[in-house]
Amino acid sequence: MLLGTWNLENLFQPGGDFGADDVAVYQGKLSALAATINSCGVDVLGVQEVGDPDALADLVAKLDGTWHSALSTHFEPHHPIRVGVLSRLPFDTTVEAVDFPDGLLPVQVGDNAQTTTQMGRGALAVTVTPTPGKPLTVVVCHLKSKLLSFPAHGGGSRFSTNDEGERARFASYALHRRAAEAVTVRDFATRLLAGDGRIHRLAVVGDLNDEPHAATTQILTGPPGSEIGTAGFNRPDKGDTQRLWNLAAEIPPDKRYSRVFQGHGELIDHILISHALLAGRGPVTPLLDRPLPSVTDDPTGRRKARDSDHAPILAELTL
Repeated sequence: MLLGTWNLENLFQPGGDFGADDVAVYQGKLSALAATINSCGVDVLGVQEVGDPDALADLVAKLDGTWHSALSTHFEPHHPIRVGVLSRLPFDTTVEAVDFPDGLLPVQVGDNAQTTTQMGRGALAVTVTPTPGKPLTVVVCHLKSKLLSFPAHGGGSRFSTNDEGERARFASYALHRRAAEAVTVRDFATRLLAGDGRIHRLAVVGDLNDEPHAATTQILTGPPGSEIGTAGFNRPDKGDTQRLWNLAAEIPPDKRYSRVFQGHGELIDHILISHALLAGRGPVTPLLDRPLPSVTDDPTGRRKARDSDHAPILAELTL
């Protein structure tokens, strides 16, 4: 089967604060997204930045064949993007994680001592059965963005500041929240592994908003050691029951990016798998079938975009 993850970039119906300005732009984006999904042959696709259920339904209507969809119910009211799953296979179960796990204190998210004990966007887990008797659970997540936003006078947000103290504070708030969200997803994955990833087939996919060696990404992998390409990879150890392997190492170096930020390619979309899936892993690649735009710190200029600013990441798995 082919497993994937893709940030659809603000998939909203026309109008409102985030959607395209007109129907033609929106329909063009839907057609571009659907063409990519139809052509790549993906079976289960974790998606991020779905603005509303109706927009996802519009996308599903353009896909070939029969598709099943699920969406997280948790999102931030001021920017209601959420994660979801598109699947050619029916869902056996769906479950969501939102709250920080026990032991993790609230994190500061703004000035005036604002804190939170929840992910900004819930993590969603679905279970499908590609092969009889071999269920696969896929966790989809979207961690706090590296793009900073600052409170604007009179409400709303702005994406720039001349106050370096403010910039530093809000960068710290974002980093701490992203780390806490990574801990929450890791705790979710640990519970779903039910004590032994050598038996339970689990994949964590999504936009982690950081590259493979970032500290927040490393939180998700679990016990260190035995990474793909290291001397300990083929040596069984006690960490195999809980470890997740990031398939980023399987992507050819010249294609190891899923977004272009200020002219620099970066891999911030990831697929991690449990030990039970390692033996059946196949090629892993970003679908770079078009030039990716170079984005900046200000996302408002992308409202008229007719495609996503991310490339899908696809991994072949044999169960």
